[in-house]
Amino acid sequence: MNTNYNLPEQIKNMLQTTKRKNNHTLQNLIGEGGYVPPHIDLVIDAISALSLGKNILLKGPTGAGKTKFAETLSNMFYQPMYSINCSVDLDAESLMGFKTLAYENEKQVIEFVPGPVTSAMMHGTFLYIDEINMAKPETLPLLNGVLDYRRTVTNPFTNEIITAKEGFNVIAAINEGYVGTVPLNEALKNRFIVIDVPYLEGKQLKQLIQTNTRLANETTIDLFVKLSADLIQSVYQGKLSEDAASIRALLDACDLSTLIPAKRAIIRSIADKLEEERERKFVSNIADTLF
Repeated sequence: MNTNYNLPEQIKNMLQTTKRKNNHTLQNLIGEGGYVPPHIDLVIDAISALSLGKNILLKGPTGAGKTKFAETLSNMFYQPMYSINCSVDLDAESLMGFKTLAYENEKQVIEFVPGPVTSAMMHGTFLYIDEINMAKPETLPLLNGVLDYRRTVTNPFTNEIITAKEGFNVIAAINEGYVGTVPLNEALKNRFIVIDVPYLEGKQLKQLIQTNTRLANETTIDLFVKLSADLIQSVYQGKLSEDAASIRALLDACDLSTLIPAKRAIIRSIADKLEEERERKFVSNIADTLF
């Protein structure tokens, strides 16, 4: 458990109890942790929901730290986590697994290789579904029984009914309004507790830069915090796309600035990722005023 969080005693005791229960052999699938929340309520609410067996949906802009948040929850619960990265190509095999040829006592047999959904259910671990609204709408109904009180699914490849072991929980993440995404239907959304994950700003962002990058100069760190605030404000005003305010990209720029000038690091890590020349120049101008 990450002891840096000022958690209520009830939540700490809940995590300690869960950690004693989770004596998994899949320790290599436990997240590293390290998420710095904008406010502690995010962590408390997520822990509370998962402890009650609820699914949680992390909603927020790209680069806000949703995946890092999920990994931190895995770490805090000492709970391994299987992951799915959704795309338009996601199909039942990607979720459930597939059949393949194998040998048993020198005889060729058909063997089923479990996918992330079946593996997480059979082991009683977390399942992380990233960018869930990137999947085709016709693929996701397969998960309805997995996500509700039944915690069961019929494997379409083996006709086996799989019931999740105790400890199974689902964490999903969503970026709304992006090209290729589709709105989640109400039946699916109602199976989640929604937690809005905003951008990190101010002291929390400064702490993240100090602990997750090689940048040590406090003056430069403060300038990067100011840069992030300006980029976020520009996104809210509609002058930049959300990609410009990605915290992940900002951390890359901080790391790179230890070896090359900060302005160039910002261009390489943030500005050059943007599609429109207008936006690239806008970011460059902001960087000029600070660096």
